[in-house]
Amino acid sequence: MQETIEKIEKDEQDGNIDSGSWEQVATGVYRLKVVMVNVYFVGESSDNWVLVDAGLAGSADTIKKAAEEIYGEGAKPRCIVLTHGHFDHVGALKELSDEWNVTVYAHQLEMPYLIGLSDYPPADPTVGGGLMALSSFMYPSSPIDMGERVEEFPADSDAPGMEDWIILETPGHSPGHVSFFRASDKVLIVGDAFVTTKQESAFSVLTQKKELNGPPMYFTPDWQKAEDSVKKLAMIKPEVAATGHGIPMRGDELYEQLQDLAQNFRELAVPSHGRYVDSPAVADIAGVVSVPPPAGPSPRMIAGATAFALGAAGALLMMSMRQRGSKPYSYGNARKEEDFQQSLPSGNRNSLPPRRNRELAEENERND
Repeated sequence: MQETIEKIEKDEQDGNIDSGSWEQVATGVYRLKVVMVNVYFVGESSDNWVLVDAGLAGSADTIKKAAEEIYGEGAKPRCIVLTHGHFDHVGALKELSDEWNVTVYAHQLEMPYLIGLSDYPPADPTVGGGLMALSSFMYPSSPIDMGERVEEFPADSDAPGMEDWIILETPGHSPGHVSFFRASDKVLIVGDAFVTTKQESAFSVLTQKKELNGPPMYFTPDWQKAEDSVKKLAMIKPEVAATGHGIPMRGDELYEQLQDLAQNFRELAVPSHGRYVDSPAVADIAGVVSVPPPAGPSPRMIAGATAFALGAAGALLMMSMRQRGSKPYSYGNARKEEDFQQSLPSGNRNSLPPRRNRELAEENERND
């Protein structure tokens, strides 16, 4: 047990792991990173484990490979359980459940989005200010159709196939969002009720800087319920938080940041401006009932969109230059240096780096 704890602590000191890599989070709990989202394997034996969430579309082979590395060749879970049904948590769900021939379990209020009845509430790109948020209007919100493969969680709070784990209802980020908790060692599989990176920022998603934040703003349609859920999770005082996005957090760091988030949720997590800030989306067992009208652009969104547009314009300019055969100087340029010099205006023909001018002069002397 002590060796397991030491390995976990070393992994966390090392920080981020590569997409497609997995690590042990706690006894019988393993995290697989799939681009910018996590899936979890729960169980200690090859014939008694469960998959929590199903990552992005196209990740089925990555998930199966990790499962076999952890549990052995041909590993197959008892079932798949979902924290919620957003696109980045169910991308490989149909392929995996069909191949493994296993049941998928989700909360009753998630069912409309898993059997083709209802879209999720639209994303809100006006919140957060980062590139991930600005791009959220492009993220899928339409349902998938799992047919009879998906079932509601049982009426009791026990998590299917997960001995000693209970289901905690944590709505807000989605209508039927849940988390999973093991009381014996206080390990919490959070889903997106809170996350440990700033999911609105592409830079934070890329670097995986560890900091506890509320649920991803752009896909959270009910902020009051999201706040209630964070306060519920703070009350149980988890020792380990394995989140849907970001690096697992534990110990004093987790306790302090989660308590702070619960006590100051409105200031730390809720955007100052946005579609769902004042009025939530309303949903029932048949799906979305109503949504508030779109919000106008916030100052942060305008600034972010301007930066995005400038970056896109720069990229287009570079592409255009390449298509015309005129490209900035680089040491890897395949064009002959003499041709490159001749293509420049005469006043700029000595504008190459000094090292390259010297090398060209030496080459010309040798040729002479």
